[in-house]
Amino acid sequence: MEELAAYGAQPDWFSLGDRDLATHLIRSQMLRAGYPLSAVTEALCNRWQPGVRLLPASDDRCETHVVITDPTDGEQRAIHFQQWWVQHRAQVPTHSFAFIGADEAKSGPEVAEAIGEADVVLLAPSNPVVSIGAILAVGGVRGALRTTSAPVIGYSPIVSGKPLRGMADECLRVIGVEVSSQGVGEHFGARSQTGILDGWLVDEGDAAHIAGVQVRSVPLLMTDPDATAAMVRAGLDLAGVTL
Repeated sequence: MEELAAYGAQPDWFSLGDRDLATHLIRSQMLRAGYPLSAVTEALCNRWQPGVRLLPASDDRCETHVVITDPTDGEQRAIHFQQWWVQHRAQVPTHSFAFIGADEAKSGPEVAEAIGEADVVLLAPSNPVVSIGAILAVGGVRGALRTTSAPVIGYSPIVSGKPLRGMADECLRVIGVEVSSQGVGEHFGARSQTGILDGWLVDEGDAAHIAGVQVRSVPLLMTDPDATAAMVRAGLDLAGVTL
């Protein structure tokens, strides 16, 4: 990446390590050759052996864009999420997020099948707007979560009023959601109403009360593999599932 920058390649604000760069080059090469994203993901998993089966939400192209006020001229415009996130560090006047392509995108049949046949669905403590939200925007995903017979358990990405990682707080403020376990839980909502949650795990120092959702406080800091495994067990326990 340093050598590309020395040649004047743009954008010069985006940087990747060698392994990330190799992964993106292979992914782009396969996509341009006509392979669907699910096949590309399978090939990458064959290389990295994560120990689980990974499925992209859709084989259709989707991008996240951000509507901002451009600090250079004061005009509103949409920019790619990576430009907002990496170049601007989310520190420009921001108005909304747009999931380009999501309206036409469809979840793959294996995605709906996996959700429908699951014993339990665990929603990771990822960014609720541009990670979980982008996935939910794909046609069929929210519906699959609402109709599966499996309990859906979410993990709060907010601990003591701060995001576990990234800039989820900035994203939540843009869409008018309180930066708290309570706020994110209410944003996802209960399956018994119009949402997607049956259970909601918050950090042991936090509390939340969400109508129609069973809430439990447990340690949510993934400090090591044992702590992460304990989080998974807590989700299964809340769901009443023994695997």
